Amino acid sequence: MSVPERLLITGGSGFIGTNLIDYLLDQGSDVCSVDIVEPQKKSHQKYFHHIDLLNKENLKEIFLSFSPTAVIHLAARTDITEHRDIHHYDVNTIGTENIIEAANATKTVQRVIFTSTKLVHRNGYYPTSPEDYSPETLYGESKKIGEQAVRACDLLGSEWCIVRPGSIWGPWFKAPYRGFFERIIAGKYYHIRSADTPKVFGYVGNTVFQIHALLTAPPQDFHKKTYYLSDYQPFVISEWATIIQKLAHSPTIKTLPEGLINLAAKVGDGMRFFGYSNPPLSSFRLQNMRTETGGMPLEKLKTITGELPYSLKEGCSETLAWLAKEDSGGF
Repeated sequence: MSVPERLLITGGSGFIGTNLIDYLLDQGSDVCSVDIVEPQKKSHQKYFHHIDLLNKENLKEIFLSFSPTAVIHLAARTDITEHRDIHHYDVNTIGTENIIEAANATKTVQRVIFTSTKLVHRNGYYPTSPEDYSPETLYGESKKIGEQAVRACDLLGSEWCIVRPGSIWGPWFKAPYRGFFERIIAGKYYHIRSADTPKVFGYVGNTVFQIHALLTAPPQDFHKKTYYLSDYQPFVISEWATIIQKLAHSPTIKTLPEGLINLAAKVGDGMRFFGYSNPPLSSFRLQNMRTETGGMPLEKLKTITGELPYSLKEGCSETLAWLAKEDSGGF
């Protein structure tokens, strides 16, 4: 399939969406960004439409007026706070159903990419099929429901695929990986010896490259397929942190005793209980750091994309440059 000319992106003001719009504009595509949040980049304002995915009629209207050839559905609630019920994530469930309905009402749509998450199954689990679900959070459960709606739908005249991003980082990111970079830069980060488990992460410049590659992949590699999005080479967190430290010319990173790390995670749990949404560490985050990524087959995607454009060091360098520019008010 040739490069789609008119691309509608939901969640275009978000982290991945902001990077994706820049990438697609560089490819010469016409872009329409749908979100309830204003764009992070002033230059994206001209492509922005304030539309709630739960407003079915407004969503259909923008689909019909823009007439996209492809849709990339990124919009979602992604917090994992557990004291809410599943309706907190209606945009992930009902919003996805509304995207399906709007796409069906628009004859120009050829392809739709639905963004899910690796958290449709628990960390470290190796699913036996794309529909082998085992979410541990309401967020993961909501994404499972969204996936099931896609698999059960009949997209009239359109092809679809599902992508499950892993842990993605890079320019325009927020918690938790922005804090990771900022603590290293400030000399306030410490290595966790028990977290030196090989894991896969995804630099966002590689992630948008992968999404674009899927948009242009042959039908047999796209339609009704499920792909994880991540860089292909695993590494340990201490290696990553040391690269950032050296590029930023920050103080040498020290290693903390395990007992102190466990205590810090418990303190973070208490902070979350009392309403602080992003403590430096929590038991959930520590367990995630200590657990092998697992269950993210990437071989097929690599045959479609080939080598990725950014190495780990290059991604770190780009991210540090972006942080410096943002701190100076450059955007």
